[in-house]
Amino acid sequence: MKKGRWNMITDVSDVHVGHVTLYEKLNAEDTICTGVTAILPHGGNLFEQKVPSACFVLNGFGKSVGLVQVEELGLMESPLMLTNTFSVASVLEGTLDYLLHQNPSIGDSTSSLNIVVGECNDSYLNSMRLRAVKPEHAVSAIHNAKHAPFEQGAVGAGKGMICYEQKGGIGSSSRIIEQDDEIFTVGALLLTNFGNASECRFASWQQDSPIEKPDGSVIIVIATDAPVSDRQLKRLAKRATIGLGRTGTHIHNGSGDIIIAFSTAYTIPHQSSSSIGDAVAFVRDDSKLMNDLFQATIEATEESVYQSLLHAETTVGRKNRIVEKANLT
Repeated sequence: MKKGRWNMITDVSDVHVGHVTLYEKLNAEDTICTGVTAILPHGGNLFEQKVPSACFVLNGFGKSVGLVQVEELGLMESPLMLTNTFSVASVLEGTLDYLLHQNPSIGDSTSSLNIVVGECNDSYLNSMRLRAVKPEHAVSAIHNAKHAPFEQGAVGAGKGMICYEQKGGIGSSSRIIEQDDEIFTVGALLLTNFGNASECRFASWQQDSPIEKPDGSVIIVIATDAPVSDRQLKRLAKRATIGLGRTGTHIHNGSGDIIIAFSTAYTIPHQSSSSIGDAVAFVRDDSKLMNDLFQATIEATEESVYQSLLHAETTVGRKNRIVEKANLT
């Protein structure tokens, strides 16, 4: 399918992405090699103007937060944050600080809020026990977020990630659907940290000494500007697993594989004087457009894996461990 202007998730109207990357060799044993990535469904106040959202857990060996309320209410009301496993609490705290500053009513004259943080384990390259990511790094990633092209590869939350035993990280792609004089976009952003070299279907890499690392994980974020409901977003999230599977992984026992999808086509105000929500015309499930959205999701997800590898660079981490840039020529 046709790719978007930047071939990134930010091709979807008003989606913002920002990173903070931390990389410092401390001594012979320890290296900080990690970061934070923030995805904002729009550039406004996300708590006041929520977006429809859904999640799908392919394999639940993960430590993400905020998914229970997304599953229950079908809404996203915070930036979607990505980091390493041991930094979920710090990123949650920083994002909470940001939203409380932006919304004085939270926890006072109105309800609490739900923050979504996804994680992958980067402890092969990153001295994860040091918990170098601090709350202020989450705030900086949010402030860095722009509706524009952004860095991919070994940046932000992807700095210490490994994909098919090569250097992975952040990858993104998008697809365009043109139908009945209307144009819709589907974008994907992946945090890739999964797979053995032997599983890879698009390249053949020899490993003299196989990397002994945790089974790994992937966080997949799907965005679209098509008018779909939270139920339909879950259907898109499920299709993303097909794009992931096309690359070769068979999802290990200890892998946390989570897909989060949202739409920017409309917002839901935090407060309303009416007991009845505003009417929204959704895509018909049995339409060609819905099938095209499925295909776009699959293609964008698959290519995002490749983009994470193409843009990553050889990285030296803790204990002088080296993960090479993938040779995809």
